[in-house]
Amino acid sequence: MGKAGEVSRSGQWQLLRGVGPLAADTLAEILDGGQAFRWNRIATAGADCSPPAVHATAREDFLWKGGWGEHVVELRLGPEGRVHWRTPCAQHDETRRALAAYFATDRDFSALADRLPWRTDAHLARCLAAFPGLRILRQPLGETLLGFLCSATKQIVQIKQMVALLARRHGAPLGADHRLPTWEELARVPERDLRACLLGFRARYIADTARFLAENPGWLAETEQAPYPEARDRLCTLPGVGAKIADCVLLFGAGRLEAFPVDTWILQALARRYGLDGWPPAQVAQFGRAHFGPLAGLAQQYLFAWERRFGRDTPAPRRD
Repeated sequence: MGKAGEVSRSGQWQLLRGVGPLAADTLAEILDGGQAFRWNRIATAGADCSPPAVHATAREDFLWKGGWGEHVVELRLGPEGRVHWRTPCAQHDETRRALAAYFATDRDFSALADRLPWRTDAHLARCLAAFPGLRILRQPLGETLLGFLCSATKQIVQIKQMVALLARRHGAPLGADHRLPTWEELARVPERDLRACLLGFRARYIADTARFLAENPGWLAETEQAPYPEARDRLCTLPGVGAKIADCVLLFGAGRLEAFPVDTWILQALARRYGLDGWPPAQVAQFGRAHFGPLAGLAQQYLFAWERRFGRDTPAPRRD
């Protein structure tokens, strides 16, 4: 959110409790690694604020600015890698509580990661070692659905552009920024105006989904509370939602750690590191849930992060 270099001067920095020390790369992966699309790096005084390359090492002299719902927050790494936050908005206590929920501070992700089968899976072990402290955000389900409906055949930077345009053109002002439009608001936006937000064929999916959700209030809340298989099936009835998008929405918007989204990076990772070359996505997802267990979604995020960062430079193991 906001323009590069635009740093709020209001608010005092405070420790984000419940989140352990993080390396800059891990924080970058949490905020800008495909879970959420509303975070941008901004530079502190004297630092280069040009966008980093996909595989560039994150630096501590960057702040992060982003938002969800009615909240706008800036984050930075303080001493010993602890995350600190501030908000330019007035509702400080409300934002503090919302930020704790957004970062899922009620979950001990280090303990959860330790329950993954890294002791018998050497590749998973090096993924965990590369991004210590990686966690799954708990975003609003409706916003997560909107973001991933924009994601089909697009890279993260392009998804962020679409989401930013939707907020700026169709969302209500939120301080110096704009929040994302609600599904009820999107239902009143003509499809041609959605296409003007660089959505392409995704505009029809979003328009049709918006009309359905506007006509069925409470449907998303019911879906969020449903058991994982039922919630996944319900999401797959929406226009443009297949198995991958449904799993992304449930993992990043409903905290369903058993969800195992399979995209191009995961297909590549499991083909190169686990010998699943040529397997269709449905079978790869089944393997992921069976091999990694009930926390497969957390393992998926480690695999995804490692493959994007190191995969091109690391040959697949020989299978003589």
